[in-house]
Amino acid sequence: MADERDSEREPVTAAMRRINQAWLDGRVDDLTKLVHEDIVVVVPGFAARGYGRDACLAGFRDFCTSARIADFRELDHEVDVVGSTAAVTFRYEMVYERLGERYRATGRDLWIFQRSGAEWIAVWRAMLEMNEQPA
Repeated sequence: MADERDSEREPVTAAMRRINQAWLDGRVDDLTKLVHEDIVVVVPGFAARGYGRDACLAGFRDFCTSARIADFRELDHEVDVVGSTAAVTFRYEMVYERLGERYRATGRDLWIFQRSGAEWIAVWRAMLEMNEQPA
């Protein structure tokens, strides 16, 4: 049973890896094929939502053009698959520079994916437990 679950999780894990690698490398346009056109992005504290691929990519683009990432680590990955829906969550630790200042950010990302043919496409994201302070 564990092997079967692992084989279901691997394509979702790979999709998440492609998303993170794209923005970490500054290749924001590569996210176009990886996120649904109607993706919903929830900001920390559920204070607001962004709707649609353009808004999602704009957030990544803004960060990538204004910050230089010195270190990014993903921890405690969890992937659950039920039918054509999957949830991915992981903690992260990041050090970056913006406007000459250095910051350390920690938090948890929660992504929901939908299977579309052979691909897994991100349809919902929430940024949780975010903490940011000078490094």
